[in-house]
Amino acid sequence: MARVQSKLTDAECRSAKTAGRLSDGGGLYLLVKRTGAKSWVFMWKQQGKRREMGLGAFPAIKLAKARTLAAEHRATVAEGGDPIRERQQEVEPTFGECADRFLEAMEVQWRNPKHRAQWRMTLTKYAAPLREKRVSEISTNDVLAVLNPIWTKIPETASRLRGRIERVLDYARARGWRTGENPALWRGHLKSVLPAPTKLSRGHHAAMPYADLPDFLSRLRELNSVSAKALEFVILTAGRSGEVREAVWEEFDLAAALWTIPATRMKAGRVHRVPLMPRAVEILEYMSRIRVSDYAFPGQKPNRLLSLMAFEMQMRRLEADAFTVHGFRSAFRDWAGDQTDFPREVAEAALAHTVGDATERAYRRSDALDKRRALMEAWATYCSSGAHANGSV
Repeated sequence: MARVQSKLTDAECRSAKTAGRLSDGGGLYLLVKRTGAKSWVFMWKQQGKRREMGLGAFPAIKLAKARTLAAEHRATVAEGGDPIRERQQEVEPTFGECADRFLEAMEVQWRNPKHRAQWRMTLTKYAAPLREKRVSEISTNDVLAVLNPIWTKIPETASRLRGRIERVLDYARARGWRTGENPALWRGHLKSVLPAPTKLSRGHHAAMPYADLPDFLSRLRELNSVSAKALEFVILTAGRSGEVREAVWEEFDLAAALWTIPATRMKAGRVHRVPLMPRAVEILEYMSRIRVSDYAFPGQKPNRLLSLMAFEMQMRRLEADAFTVHGFRSAFRDWAGDQTDFPREVAEAALAHTVGDATERAYRRSDALDKRRALMEAWATYCSSGAHANGSV
């Protein structure tokens, strides 16, 4: 009896979360990693040994394309050929050609035209010295040659460029055009030879410059995960990550657009009321529709907190891992001081900071909620000023 093929559907591929392999039949499998990343694998037997080769990441390589590739490889195996050897014999592209192929594969999932244009611009303009080199020949020195001239002059662009070069070289490795460590990798590699990107900083928390935040938020809104929604909520409320991750539904009054955090969960040990802007309420309404636990932003397991690592993964995915999540509070404070006329006390109250000495605090019983609501409304408007930032949940 012939083996059943085409078992999977597009919906099943998108919703798959459990780590393991899902068979489509005919040697084609969707590999789901513990991180949630998904990729296609083709498996076959040759001379009594099981062989396998990667076909690319999902959803960049869609189900229909993966089936086409698998069919081609089955034909090669049936004729006695070796799919891996044939792919290795494919003409190796230059970095520029590889970058163009990567963008062609990925652009279908980038809804923001500005985001697509920025990728093409950085990989063409700033990575120009790499474009004529064979992709397997790109070394750490080559990457440093394009990063060093701009690393301290335009640090945000340089940081994004590094991340984009890393993604292209990862794509090249997946296609079999290069092997070994990625020379554009930051952690454990370039971090050892390049200074940390120039950034706003309060204490030891690296903060994204507030001028870059609207564009970052625009890209964040293209993601539809719980962690992406939670991270946006952190930014809009200028809250601490722990306050958002531990938030439960009973703390929210959506009709009054108010979030009341109990004293037991606050660093200063005082109740903190947070005025919610329409976008923040919209996020909560969305999370309410898919509610699975008492936590507003739950983790993957029932009644478990969303992990802090989930935020860090979102930052890395958006090429912003040079900055911390806590740093968004610093960005908010600097924006309020530089770009608005709101009193210092109002901005500090929005961050739930203690202001003044004990006598002054004794006379100041109000939490300035109405004034803070006006401040947070201005902040929400600023955050949504990037291209296509007014996304829907």
